[in-house]
Amino acid sequence: MEGNPDGAREVHLPGLREDQPATGSLPSDTAWSHHWGREVAKLGHQVKLIAPIYVKPFVKRQKNDAADAEAICEAAMRPTMRFVAVKSEEKQAAATVFKVRDLLVRQKTQIINALRGLMAEFGITVPQGPSRVGILISYVEDDSSSLTAAARPPCLALVSTLRALIDKLRELDLEIARRARHDDVAKRLMSVPGIGPVIATALEALAPPAETFTRGRDFSAWMGLTPRQHSSGGNAGTNARSSLGWLSSRNDLAGRTRSD
Repeated sequence: MEGNPDGAREVHLPGLREDQPATGSLPSDTAWSHHWGREVAKLGHQVKLIAPIYVKPFVKRQKNDAADAEAICEAAMRPTMRFVAVKSEEKQAAATVFKVRDLLVRQKTQIINALRGLMAEFGITVPQGPSRVGILISYVEDDSSSLTAAARPPCLALVSTLRALIDKLRELDLEIARRARHDDVAKRLMSVPGIGPVIATALEALAPPAETFTRGRDFSAWMGLTPRQHSSGGNAGTNARSSLGWLSSRNDLAGRTRSD
């Protein structure tokens, strides 16, 4: 189903029900896959999703629909293949706030770095870190600073955008805290030392079903807390943290596991 227009998928759905009852449908884990996984499941099919990173090694040469379909079928037949559970609409809706928040955090970081670079061109240096943003803004708004009159308006535009992002992030954090107060699972998670409202609500919204993991280490790997292995020839090598997990070192939520 990958690469076809939405209308084409809707046309093929009745055919799936009539011609291929109780078969397995295996689209890759793309943006639309959970929606169509739910639609196909309504027709009586068993739906299994596969992450694209596990399908790519089975693509032989060219990138096209036929090669993708063959690769998905090859990957699905592997006895040790890991599948992705189809998410409900409620789960996807609950995860939206964290996806939007992550986007705004990245935009905020980009603007801060852009401001710091622009100010450095005029001899104004500010230490790194979000706690120094106020110092950066004060230099931009200070008419007596070495920032020229021609460069000040564009920098003020960045400052205005930065403040709007900070306000939106504060609103999202309040919404997440409100959800944590009314969610029983989040309340139980917050009883664990080191887990606050953001992490607790994120785990409830983003984590796959518990039966997906065979042991606790698998859950740690999903979060990105286990070392990434890079071994060869009997020589074991590990990195500080896996970059494949949900809670990577670049994620803003990673710091909250230590600060909450």
